[in-house]
Amino acid sequence: MSSSRVLVLNSGSSSVKYQLLDMADNSRLAMGLVERIGEETSRLKHTPLTGGGAERERTGPIADHEAALKAVAEELAADGLGLDSPELAAIGHRVVHGGLKFTEPTVIDDAVLAEIERLVPVAPLHNPANITGIRTAQALRPDLPQVAVFDTAFHTTMPEAAARYAIDVATADEHRVRRYGFHGTSHAYVSRATAELLGKAPEDVNVIVLHLGNGASASAVRGGRCVDTSMGLTPLEGLVMGTRSGDLDPAVIFHLARVGGLSIDEIDTLLNKKSGLIGLCGDNDMREIRRRIDEGDEQARLAFDIYIHRLKKYIGAYYAVLGRVDAIAFTAGVGENAAPVREAAVAGLEELGLAVDGDLNAVRSDQPRLISPEYARVKVAVVPTDEELEIAAQTYALAGKNS
Repeated sequence: MSSSRVLVLNSGSSSVKYQLLDMADNSRLAMGLVERIGEETSRLKHTPLTGGGAERERTGPIADHEAALKAVAEELAADGLGLDSPELAAIGHRVVHGGLKFTEPTVIDDAVLAEIERLVPVAPLHNPANITGIRTAQALRPDLPQVAVFDTAFHTTMPEAAARYAIDVATADEHRVRRYGFHGTSHAYVSRATAELLGKAPEDVNVIVLHLGNGASASAVRGGRCVDTSMGLTPLEGLVMGTRSGDLDPAVIFHLARVGGLSIDEIDTLLNKKSGLIGLCGDNDMREIRRRIDEGDEQARLAFDIYIHRLKKYIGAYYAVLGRVDAIAFTAGVGENAAPVREAAVAGLEELGLAVDGDLNAVRSDQPRLISPEYARVKVAVVPTDEELEIAAQTYALAGKNS
């Protein structure tokens, strides 16, 4: 029996998202989410995608990630898709920060785990949870290849001119302070899918990818290689996000500490969890913000305008970085579903060859599509991202074919 299945795990601090895919035909067999791990109100939501099974949900305390993955294994087994199946080729793990060392998917061993752990200071919210998920999966299937796919890997092709901050070099090197970028798995997938939509090879296409979700980032991709991206040392830099400020004068931090009396932890919480759209208008759901705008809410309008202003600045900046742009691709929750955001982001950029067709933009679809008029010099696309498929494909290419 051939082994062509890959389990993709995305372990957060109190959650585990998962999908089981069959790489023989890129089909999804099951997916689910465990959330509120460690609480009395833990919940596992499991959706079988073959055999006509119904969505299932279980609630009640799930103590830790080990208990969460055991519960996931039970749900998969109930569908005949257990982790003990000989058809399971590998487990792929999303790891947020790979630093400069990990530039491609990597089979996990003790040395790899130690390096991921060494990067915890630059990814304190993400890497510890990723490590926990890896160790738990290793304990469940010690015989199976486990592969780390890094959010930062796609951005390691950035030139030093884009990756370096203009601070003292020795200090930056000692503390690994540089621009790493994130959402790389999505940017890689979407940039390739955009080239395919245009009927061209990735190496022949220059694309600006706009990954707009609760977290948001932009990238400039020249011939399939990232040359710049908006997130930096952490996922805080760049675009206005759901709860994160994005770009900020660094002196704001000193001012809040000296004049406002805020601690470093309080400022960290402010900029990461109480800023962005939620800080500007109290909502981080673009649908709710648009509803409020339609009702004449000026605070919501201002938040939207600030969001779009920052987005346009990055489109213009990356146009300059690339020199020639073949397409702009919108992706992720907001990018794929919020037609007003796409329209507003491109409005007024006709001199750059950009335009959106109102009718095409209004169409809702889960398929990659162009929303620009035929005459537009630069194509505007909506390309649904598929990070799980990208992780599974990279995992299988590295570990699965030899299993």
